[in-house]
Amino acid sequence: MNSPLPVVSPAAASPRAAVPAAGTSDNPLMALAAYQVDLWQRGVRYLDTLRQRADNMLEHERMGKPPLLDFDYETLLDGRRLARPANYALLRITRIGDACLADCLDVHKPPVMIVDPRAGHGPGIGGFKRDSEVGMALREGHPVYFVTFFPEPVPGQTLADVLHVLRRFVETLAERHPGQPPVLYGNCQAGWAIALLCADCEGLTGPAVLNGSPLSYWAGASGVNPMRLAGGLLGGAWLTHLAADLGDGRFDGAHLVSNFEALKPANTLWEKDYRLFADIEGERERFLDFERWWTGFYLLSKAEITAIVENLFIGDKLERGEVRLCPGCHVDLRYIRNPLVIFASAGDNITPPAQALDWIPAVYPTTEALKAAGQRIVYLIDPHVGHLGIFVSARVARLEHRAILESLQELQELAPGLYEMHIDNPTGDPDCHKPHFQVHFEERRVEDMDCPAQSPAFERVRELSEHNVALYETFVGPWVRLAVNPWLAETGRQLHPARTSRLLFSARFAPWMAGIEWLAEQAAAHPLPVAQDNPWRQGEACLDEAVTQSLTLAGELRDAACETLFQALYGGWWLAPGQRRDNSDPGR
Repeated sequence: MNSPLPVVSPAAASPRAAVPAAGTSDNPLMALAAYQVDLWQRGVRYLDTLRQRADNMLEHERMGKPPLLDFDYETLLDGRRLARPANYALLRITRIGDACLADCLDVHKPPVMIVDPRAGHGPGIGGFKRDSEVGMALREGHPVYFVTFFPEPVPGQTLADVLHVLRRFVETLAERHPGQPPVLYGNCQAGWAIALLCADCEGLTGPAVLNGSPLSYWAGASGVNPMRLAGGLLGGAWLTHLAADLGDGRFDGAHLVSNFEALKPANTLWEKDYRLFADIEGERERFLDFERWWTGFYLLSKAEITAIVENLFIGDKLERGEVRLCPGCHVDLRYIRNPLVIFASAGDNITPPAQALDWIPAVYPTTEALKAAGQRIVYLIDPHVGHLGIFVSARVARLEHRAILESLQELQELAPGLYEMHIDNPTGDPDCHKPHFQVHFEERRVEDMDCPAQSPAFERVRELSEHNVALYETFVGPWVRLAVNPWLAETGRQLHPARTSRLLFSARFAPWMAGIEWLAEQAAAHPLPVAQDNPWRQGEACLDEAVTQSLTLAGELRDAACETLFQALYGGWWLAPGQRRDNSDPGR
């Protein structure tokens, strides 16, 4: 997974740079001595940062893992207390620091409801800093509401229960803001939840903004998006059933986080930590702020995670209108009537633009069909930002998300059809407002979308998955559930590598880390940074580049091997260039 933390070179300006650099002498021994001191200081401060991350993780757990919002809020509705409960709650943002919002909100603007994903982590990424989706909506004068969720699911909680609670939240906003349907923001996995909600709440919601949200799970490019092949390589959804059973009916979000981290071995194993090590002064606080969210692992019920995997990840049933959350509960994207804004990025390897957009020709085979349905779909493609950057990048929040919010009226005035949104910002300043930047919508045709046909190989994966799940639930699952108890399930969760690899740096588990804390305090009090022209520091930069390239190559070779194996197992995957999906298929 791409890290949202920007790459900062060791030479970047920081408070540490104010200290005169040591080791600028031409004497090789002096240069080596200066580098060794600097290496030692950065080393102990790096270890101390890992200690602080572990302590933050433990403290967050002791506090009950509250949402990591940089804004004050009040709880309006707790979904756990509804007739059909789910572990969600509706928050109203009330204050930014010392500034109350009552005097700066525009009563003529609709409320914005932001929903964060339940993809292993906890809530808060949509508002964990001032320059965020929450912050931009507040600056534009919108009343802002945030949908949070709790670490533990309600026993037996299903996706239908979640949808029922989200609908109740929308009805609550309709009561608080009559005549102003809320703007819905869905990040990543919350995007398809918003899509389900819009299909179920016709007339209750305003425009929906889907940020990095996968709705077409089998889409993607060869050699670029290997995650879509994982279901076939693992034999289908039976492993999800097993993991949930081993968790005593609850699925550990740490599994999902580990999957994300495995996508980019170079970033996970080296780059993220080396950026911190190379510029410990400049990167420490940003690293700790992000890791506080990244290491907050939440749980899902077995019914939820298996429905997600079987209906979406492996079944890819959403775009075909085959999702049935409960008896008589049929979800079809054709029921959506409120305008949609789809924000994707070419640099996103988790939800590539194909997965965000390829459902459109599956639901609306022609442009005329889209117009006849009275639907308006607008898409915006960022050329570079990674997956998490769509939600957490301050630059993206200050420009793209501001532009979306400032263009809501124009969006709703568009004639039915498909449009691409362009932002012209000649100033290059992400903090500017209209008319300093301009937004225009260019009409597109559904027929011109480059959407390759989905191979029968993925259908074979779905068939194999259903077969393996039936075998597991018949012959293995009952024995696993009989053997597992709450104590064993909790032990397994605490021993998950995603937790132990971080908690082992806490002084609670490694008492000698208290000594590292003292050494780091001394190093921070007496910094001796090395000159950037020091040959040893330059050699370190060369080593960094070599390790990064090697791990990147290893990841690419692994992905290529996985694709080759997938083709060998399921066959018929490769398609001629330009081959499109068959929109005439009545199943579509």
